[in-house]
Amino acid sequence: MIRLEGALYPWRFRLVLLLLALMVGAIAWRIVDLQVFDHDFLKAHGDARSVRHIPIPAHRGLITDRNGEPLAVSTPVTTLWANGKELQGAKAQWPGLAAALGQEPKAFAARLQANAEREFMYLVRGLTPEQGQRILDLKVPGVYAIEEFRRFYPAGEVAAHVVGFTDVDDRGREGMELAFEDWLAGVPGKRQVLKDRRGRLIKDVQVTQNAKAGKALALSIDLRLQYLAHRELRNAVTEFGAKAGSLVMLDVQTGEVLAMVNQPTYNPNNRRSLQPAAMRNRAMIDVFEPGSTVKPFSIAAALGTGRWTPEMTVDTSSGTLRIGRYTIRDVSRGGVLNLTGILMKSSNVGISKVAFDIGAEPIYAVMQQVGLGQDTGLSFPGERVGNLPNYRVWKQAETATLAYGYGLSVTAVQLAHAYSVLANAGKNVPLSMVRMDRKPDSVQVIDQQIAKTVLGMLQAVVEEPGGGGARAKVPGYHVGGKSGTARKAATGSKGYVAKAYRSFFAGVAPINNPRIVAVVMIDEPGEGAYYGGLVSAPVFGKVMAGALRLMNIVPDDLPPPVESQTAAVNAGKGGRI
Repeated sequence: MIRLEGALYPWRFRLVLLLLALMVGAIAWRIVDLQVFDHDFLKAHGDARSVRHIPIPAHRGLITDRNGEPLAVSTPVTTLWANGKELQGAKAQWPGLAAALGQEPKAFAARLQANAEREFMYLVRGLTPEQGQRILDLKVPGVYAIEEFRRFYPAGEVAAHVVGFTDVDDRGREGMELAFEDWLAGVPGKRQVLKDRRGRLIKDVQVTQNAKAGKALALSIDLRLQYLAHRELRNAVTEFGAKAGSLVMLDVQTGEVLAMVNQPTYNPNNRRSLQPAAMRNRAMIDVFEPGSTVKPFSIAAALGTGRWTPEMTVDTSSGTLRIGRYTIRDVSRGGVLNLTGILMKSSNVGISKVAFDIGAEPIYAVMQQVGLGQDTGLSFPGERVGNLPNYRVWKQAETATLAYGYGLSVTAVQLAHAYSVLANAGKNVPLSMVRMDRKPDSVQVIDQQIAKTVLGMLQAVVEEPGGGGARAKVPGYHVGGKSGTARKAATGSKGYVAKAYRSFFAGVAPINNPRIVAVVMIDEPGEGAYYGGLVSAPVFGKVMAGALRLMNIVPDDLPPPVESQTAAVNAGKGGRI
């Protein structure tokens, strides 16, 4: 006789039934709870699988020159991306898609095949909206679009080194674009959308966070002066077969950088064949020994000690000066020279004898106070400080070389800043790459009368016969300045490169009411000329002549009117005609 096991233990059978009933009841209750009471739970999980947040790109801030002329603007572009898995089902359309994208079909197909398992890949970035729509109209499954912005630079190569550029993701990578990234970038927004399981857009729900556009930035440069400086520097580099060149122009009273150009340069709108050397803002990055352009500061130091006056003289007849195993030489013999004559003849022997008398410390102090070898405060990416040596014990050779511009290294911007101190009655004004709405505070670092005296000497260098700066003259204006020529130091070794020079000219205009300072540096000029007075001074004269006119600065060297001359003659003849 067969008996069921459950009959022997009926309580077990009932327990199993009870457990099953409880499980069914719990499931039923959970279903009712989710559908009636706690329906937000299902909604949240459903949304997690279908709701997406798409970033809304922020419009990058506009960059302009001081007069509002655009230097960098953002334009809307279309970026196409693809879902590699979806594209695998549309292989027949790959050749047409490749042709529309302007890509080689075989390479395009190989790329899609390599990314077959990826749900996101870029097809092409930075298309115009019209170009992007034409490709979307092909209705290729798995091809989608993103709205982005692309930077455009209206001034092109003229302002490239100052403005810089952004990368493909619209982030600043060079120049002011990088320096003011946080100011210009803005904050992206968010848009909530519904997508199906294939990632296709079903519904644009709402904007959950508005994009915040970047702030506009007005630079200190004047695009008119920038074009002028670019043209003249380019012409000079071409004419003399030079390796490179830089030109910096400053506003004496505000410290604003009015123009800053370099050669070679590049087009930020087309960087496909960009050479790294062309990207360097040489005016701020390249350091060099400034040569005779620092002699005015050595003269200012001598006058500041009280041991020298402008009329005191130095005998430079020999043309050479022996210091141990070194020999200091003058390019041309000047005989007995006063301080003005030392600058006019650019006498290394004369300035060395002055330096021996006063010592190196006063010269070092003046050069430091006017900003040579010091941080300019511009915070420009990659800017170099240079070097102003300060020895515990100054030997004669070190004292002499400091006085005539060797043994220290500066940038073109630092040299222009130093000359702006002389032009601003001895006051040091901080530099700015951003337009200033008011004059900044200044610090008196050179006695006002000494600065005025040195300016008069610089005027003699340009306007007096034999001064060496005649090619820097500007019709209608009194101009002052100093040329310089320095041998190029060898890279990676001691000494100098044979027959390699840098030519300089630094000057101020107009002398009677200084408004503009400019520095021109030509690197390795050839074509039989390399002296600063022959190569760089003409560039200064042409650029300064145009700048003074564009800025409507009143001439201070015009001949008296014809009527006044006639009246004076008549007065001398007792009024008879």
